[in-house]
Amino acid sequence: MTSSNGELLNLKNLGTASVNILRAVGINNYQDLSEAGAVETYCRIKSRGIHVSKVMLYALQGALMDVHWNDLTPELKEQLVEDAAQTAKDSA
Repeated sequence: MTSSNGELLNLKNLGTASVNILRAVGINNYQDLSEAGAVETYCRIKSRGIHVSKVMLYALQGALMDVHWNDLTPELKEQLVEDAAQTAKDSA
C-alpha cells in the first residue's frame, strides 16, 4: 500500500474500494480530494461510468469534514445532490 493510499484510508468514510475508485479518477491523496471537492470528485466518478450512489457523494464530503457521512445535515446533503446535478448538466 502506498502512503497516499494510507492517507486516504485514514479519512472517515473511505475504505479500500472507495480509495481504488478515487485513484481511478486521479484522486491520490487528501490534497487532491480537497482541491477537487466532493462534488467534482463524485462527478468524475460518475462520468467514468462507475456506478456509485449518493452515499459516495456524502462520504466524500464527510471525509473532507472529518465526520461520518450520516452525520451531515439533510440540508447539506440536499445541496450536494443539487450541486452534483448542476455540475453534470454543465458538463453535458
